[in-house]
Amino acid sequence: METAALIVVLVILLALFFDFTNGFHDTANAMATPIATGALKPRTAVMLAAGLNLVGAFLSTEVSKTISGGIVREDQIHGDLFPALIFAGLIGAITWNMLTWLLGLPSSSSHALFGGLIGATLVGIGMNGIDFGAVLSKVVLPALIAPVTAGLIAFLATKLAYLITRRYDGKPDGRSGFRWGQIFTSSLVALAHGTNDAQKTMGVITLALITVGWQSGAHHEPQLWVIIACACTIALGTYLGGWRIIRTLGKGLTDVKPAQGFAAETSTAATILASSALGFALSTTQVASGSVIGSGLGRRGSAVRWRTAGRIAIGWVLTLPAAAAVGALAALIVVIGGGWGVLIDAILALAVIIGLFLRSRRNAVTANNAFSEVADSARAVEVPEEPPLTPRQARAQRARERAKAREKGAGR
Repeated sequence: METAALIVVLVILLALFFDFTNGFHDTANAMATPIATGALKPRTAVMLAAGLNLVGAFLSTEVSKTISGGIVREDQIHGDLFPALIFAGLIGAITWNMLTWLLGLPSSSSHALFGGLIGATLVGIGMNGIDFGAVLSKVVLPALIAPVTAGLIAFLATKLAYLITRRYDGKPDGRSGFRWGQIFTSSLVALAHGTNDAQKTMGVITLALITVGWQSGAHHEPQLWVIIACACTIALGTYLGGWRIIRTLGKGLTDVKPAQGFAAETSTAATILASSALGFALSTTQVASGSVIGSGLGRRGSAVRWRTAGRIAIGWVLTLPAAAAVGALAALIVVIGGGWGVLIDAILALAVIIGLFLRSRRNAVTANNAFSEVADSARAVEVPEEPPLTPRQARAQRARERAKAREKGAGR
């Protein structure tokens, strides 16, 4: 029992570290567009995101209950083995999370977590340990539907924003008034991010507590101390670790205008909040990316760089199986080595974390090796410097040309 308690403590610490990396991995989801359009200064934006992530973590526990009582069948797993498998799954999630952050590859922290847990459970228990119906309905289908839905909403919202604020001839295209609206909408995205992403770590810790009898299996709600710990950790990660990605956003998001940013953030927040209420464990990065692309397409004259969009999609597809493979390898060490296997996993995980961190300190952050997924999404939308004329502008231009022609005819 003492060994199981020690493993649970290790699981809690590792889960909180994952929560920390989740915070700096997804800071850009809320604050990419307001920084790019000048609505918020970088430091102010990150502080605002951190505070609202903290608040959002207290607003809902539905996603947490999906993790702690939906995907993995804890009743099919022996209590002494289960915490070690969760530990192995977290190693898979963190390894993939930090590797993609270092390389600037598009990834989802949420799917890395799901992949790590699924891979570890499959190795430790087998197919019976996974509720594939819950995986399909709560993870896979939302991953397919949510980005498309968010993109469509952002597309329509952008069209509506430009229709309502249709510019007069010669007026600038930026719709600077939307910058004030972006402060509200980006704050709403940060709040929504806390209601979804922070809940996943709460669910993992709750699942570990249930397996060793420290919490009743009949109640999957996270305890208050779990909520506070996870909320503070993701907020701290959002503030301290977001700069590496935030500094890479300027070039990727230069084509995003305030009206587009407003529409994208509104769509992202609405999609995430609705999904959190239903208990769907979304990838907020995918939702934000879909919204940015949709808002770009909603602006006249824009075009999608399908090669870049394809690279983003490949990153989405690879995340879950890659994290599952690492989680399965870590679980295999546990199954073979028992308690020593957990120790070996802990040493390897610490070495990987330190190694990737030191490597990130040596390498300069550039546009070539550290674009965030949201930044890549903006780069997937090509917007001309001078968008085509609206129908009203075209009619006005033709009228001016006809008037000039009549004046020339009268002068003769």
